[in-house]
Amino acid sequence: MRVPAPGPLSRARLLTSPSLGPSVVRELERITGRPAGAADAVAPDGPFVYVGDVLPEALRSPRLLWFHSVNAGTDALLAAGPWPEHALLTRTVGRMGERIAQYTLGWILAECQSVAEHVGQHARARWQRLPSELVAGRTAVVHGTGHIGSAVAGLLGACGLRTVGVGRTPRAVPAGFDRVVLAGSDEEAAALADARWVVSTLPLTGATERFFGAERFTAMRGAGFVNVGRGATVDMAALEDALRSGAVSRAVLDVLPDEPAGPGDPAWRLPRTVITSHSSGITADEDVATDFAACWEAVADGRAPALTVDIRRGY
Repeated sequence: MRVPAPGPLSRARLLTSPSLGPSVVRELERITGRPAGAADAVAPDGPFVYVGDVLPEALRSPRLLWFHSVNAGTDALLAAGPWPEHALLTRTVGRMGERIAQYTLGWILAECQSVAEHVGQHARARWQRLPSELVAGRTAVVHGTGHIGSAVAGLLGACGLRTVGVGRTPRAVPAGFDRVVLAGSDEEAAALADARWVVSTLPLTGATERFFGAERFTAMRGAGFVNVGRGATVDMAALEDALRSGAVSRAVLDVLPDEPAGPGDPAWRLPRTVITSHSSGITADEDVATDFAACWEAVADGRAPALTVDIRRGY
């Protein structure tokens, strides 16, 4: 994978997915200075740039210079087939970290203020005081220390929580975290045992599939679990066992291994669990335009965009 050369980029057609709205397409045309065309059943004869949510098989061509995904996650895109050699892949993040951080904090605060219990009492016209809990001084363990994980940790830390990040490789402590430990280490196990909440922002890769299994859930000792990463990073049978044993006190799942979940999906029947239908970080039109513009500027300067996806790592 490489940054498109100036010559081919100057000649490249701009193609856009049917899923993009007219306002986004107009902004992409303004950024690139060329008209946008719809994808055909066959790849163009010359070089092209494609912006969309999925890459049709017909466009997995050697003439594809660059695909910009309107989504942050690229696991499904890469799993669909071999990535075209040398084609650049970038993604949209936008304000997703901010949105997911607020989602996470919202559910944590809802638990601390017994929101669900108050709603239930209201429905029964029952007057009964319920205890509340302060988040300050508690520990949140956030798996994933990238853009989204740092945003989650930063907002939780601003409310007084101690934030422990879990990463796969040693690195300097990113903004938002009090400290970072290595996945699979004794330090991670100790952090999970001390956690009041455990938050997953993990992407789905070969290394993270079913990452949260019986060992990690047992180590939590009653923590709440929030998954805003990818559903297949969780062993759902192990999560159910942990919820029933009390090793996990509650779960908020924005993502599931199989989406969309039909009425018969057993995930709906998990105890003390809320499923929110993959809505914590919905991409807005302005996110697509802003991130594509930044990538376009970098590519035009011959630089790899900050939002470039490492095909080997999957994110």
